[in-house]
Amino acid sequence: MMKRIIVCSITFFIASVYGPKAFSQASTNTEKPAPREFAIPTSPLFDLMGVAPSQVARTAEIKDFKVDWSFKNWRVNPNLAIQAQPFWEMFYNKKDVEKYQKANYLQRVFASLDLSVGTIQTEIEDRRIGGALKMSLYQQSDPLLIKGAYDDVQKTFAEELEQLKKNEKDLLAALDTIVKPSDLQKTRDALRQNDIQLATFYNRRNVAIQERAKQFVANNWNTAFVNIAFGKIYTYGTDSTGSLKNLKLNRNTGNGLWLNFGKGIGKRGLISGLVRTSFYEEEVTFNLKDDITGDETSASTVAANKLVSLGVNFRYGGPVFNFFAELIYEGKTVKTPIQAVNESFKAPTGKAIVTSTVKWDIVHPYTLNFGGDWRIGRNLVLNYGMRMLMDKNYKTVSFLPIANISCMMR
Repeated sequence: MMKRIIVCSITFFIASVYGPKAFSQASTNTEKPAPREFAIPTSPLFDLMGVAPSQVARTAEIKDFKVDWSFKNWRVNPNLAIQAQPFWEMFYNKKDVEKYQKANYLQRVFASLDLSVGTIQTEIEDRRIGGALKMSLYQQSDPLLIKGAYDDVQKTFAEELEQLKKNEKDLLAALDTIVKPSDLQKTRDALRQNDIQLATFYNRRNVAIQERAKQFVANNWNTAFVNIAFGKIYTYGTDSTGSLKNLKLNRNTGNGLWLNFGKGIGKRGLISGLVRTSFYEEEVTFNLKDDITGDETSASTVAANKLVSLGVNFRYGGPVFNFFAELIYEGKTVKTPIQAVNESFKAPTGKAIVTSTVKWDIVHPYTLNFGGDWRIGRNLVLNYGMRMLMDKNYKTVSFLPIANISCMMR
């Protein structure tokens, strides 16, 4: 796997030099159908962790292994996620997609089951580790269900191959009967040209198939979709050597369940939505005041909490370049820290909670993201964005650049 990651990194460097030309270059491998996906997304785990440039994910059926790097804190090595579809790999990843095309709705839903695992390191050196599952409940257009998409291309090239072989046979036979030197040279030139056509036949056919696939993606990159996902994350404090220490009890440790959905607008637009609930335990700290002496002592409690996230995203462009803007709202179901303390803690007799000292992690309710995707090659995409966190008064409290690289392992 490490060797493949290194190769993928080299591919990114080369692709960044040659630019979008790489996207139009054809593969000589036609053993598996193409296209297999309309987009290369960031992993669901990165979506849950909030390190993807766009927090409202778009549709994607990767149908292959994929690796993601996150550049939120500008470190590549510790921020890695690996993604795969186990049921697809076990039962449907064949040269012939007839089995998948004959599968019923429920079987195709399970074939879309997406598993991602990974880790990131935060700006304060915390280590976050987790995993996520995603399933596609609806996809308006599935490229693997399109039957006969390349039949006319195959038929045209089959006829050409038959004609080239016939020409070769006729020209070879003519060489034995021609006497005139000028006619002999013409026949040899014709045979040479025919051989060139035969030698490049399969590459030209693959180019034609890939061009058809490219056009199909361009026409369907913003297809309507509905995805459901679930993930779990653990966040640990670390020491100077990177060893895991205490588990952090806040919104960065817990479970998340979310729904993504979207619909295309014409050929260039895509509007998407996000509904997510995160379940977690939160440590709340405060002081207790002795009713007699007035002395204060520190205390803490762990309260169950939920974080509700709602988002809307508008994306404009195409399969190679597109740009987005999105707005996210987040809010805790337990509105104030004193409510959390009252639900999970009872002060000892003779002591009272000092309300002004009750503290928990602050959640800024509004997030504005904008950025885009650049599909550098068939197997490589760069996601980039800027993130503005705003308080309840819409005042910007932070402004962060985020970038991800996603690479298909094929």
